[in-house]
Amino acid sequence: MSEKLKIRVTIAGRVYPLTINASEEEGVRKAVKKINELSSKFEQSYAVQDKQDVLAMCALQFSSQVEVKKISNLLGKKNVEDKLREINSILDSHLE
Repeated sequence: MSEKLKIRVTIAGRVYPLTINASEEEGVRKAVKKINELSSKFEQSYAVQDKQDVLAMCALQFSSQVEVKKISNLLGKKNVEDKLREINSILDSHLE
């Protein structure tokens, strides 16, 4: 069983208490750091005063990255499958 940790993280100036598995701590802290860096970047680059808007923009950015990666992986998987079929066909023709 994984050890539970109670931590506090600050996102966009607000503190959030979390209970997480000890093995997740590094990932959570890195995610918090990325969110804070990106929200600061958005605040500096755009005239956005509302933290909710900034956090929504962060959520959209991170979500799009995940979706683009999924699509890329699916295309890569399809390419690999196509290549395997091609190789299989070549092998079959040589074995006949």
